[in-house]
Amino acid sequence: MSTDKIEQAKQRARAAVDAVAGDLVGISREIHAHPELSFKEHHACAQLVPFLEAQGFKVQRPAYGMDTAFRGEWGHGPVTIAICSEYDALPEIGHACGHNLIGTAGAGAAVALIKALDPADARIVILGTPAEEGSGGKVVMVREGCFDDIDVAMMAHAAPVDIVDAPMFGVSHVDVEYRGKAVHASVFPEMGVNALDALVTAYQAIAQLRQHIRRDSRIHGIITHGGDAANIVPGYTKGTFYVRALKPWYLEQLKERVKHCFEAGALATGCELNIIWHEEAEYAPMLNNGPMCDAYRRNGEALGKMFIELKDLSTGSSDMGNVSQVVPSIHPNFGVGASAFTHSPEFTAAAITDAAHAGMLQTAQALAMTAIDIALEPGLLDAIKADFARGRGASGDRF
Repeated sequence: MSTDKIEQAKQRARAAVDAVAGDLVGISREIHAHPELSFKEHHACAQLVPFLEAQGFKVQRPAYGMDTAFRGEWGHGPVTIAICSEYDALPEIGHACGHNLIGTAGAGAAVALIKALDPADARIVILGTPAEEGSGGKVVMVREGCFDDIDVAMMAHAAPVDIVDAPMFGVSHVDVEYRGKAVHASVFPEMGVNALDALVTAYQAIAQLRQHIRRDSRIHGIITHGGDAANIVPGYTKGTFYVRALKPWYLEQLKERVKHCFEAGALATGCELNIIWHEEAEYAPMLNNGPMCDAYRRNGEALGKMFIELKDLSTGSSDMGNVSQVVPSIHPNFGVGASAFTHSPEFTAAAITDAAHAGMLQTAQALAMTAIDIALEPGLLDAIKADFARGRGASGDRF
């Protein structure tokens, strides 16, 4: 297809986002005002699904065994492009990760593609993906075959600044329990087996381990139950930890070393140990697709985005990483017009500002323009698939 026709399609996409900007901002504000935790995002779905249906998508909800997941489709072209929308919130601090903006950026991009493309150009799939904050809705969707008929997938995440290809750690969640013997801490201390000592010993061992791990890895955790009363030797304690790494092979090594720390606590105190790895919800590292990132960068810069290059960026994790291991994917960051950090009350406040909504609308346009390139630019999809086959990306290794 000629360059002129591709540019005309992009112009239509930009105009389409402008036309529904008020709707998108209204939905964002509504989701932000009613934060919902993982798998409970009924109000968010009630805002997004009718909007998408009114714009021409045929939407299935529930989907993939989850009440708050949905899949909308339009078109019948030779390439299938999926756009992911997130909308769950965090406990206590609400939309401190800006999922109200992520969900509407994805919806805006999907709607723009309906206005920009012919149905014979591409099949557009808009996915409502619940429970990104720790429960892994996309992990379930991958397992249930959601992406089996998808050629490429994309989404964009709210952040302090715009970044094309931020690395995302793989992460494994583990719970640890110790069982000892509870007795009166003053009358019979010698008869007790202190489960809190076991957990504190393990915690300290992990703290020491952190001095000697790779720079592209993280370990952090909390004590979720430390005992019941100060005058009772704790007979049961529990903690929860996250183990992260950018390299899949190193994540496995690090998990083994963390397990040894847990075992040290049990050995030192005589407590019984129970380690629970939540492997069903393990997040893979993000494998950013090179040609897709290049296309997004070009389109973002054409809209006035200024991307920050942070090669040694300290970042988090996302279940989009699991998607990126099965289909070519991108997960760029977009700025909210403030220097607030994600997962903070300050970011919750920033995620509802006019500047944040301007970033969301611009990002919806950039995603749509990138999808147009994939659908219409000769040879781009082949290059994307070749890059994916080579396994190149920010993670460096296939998970």
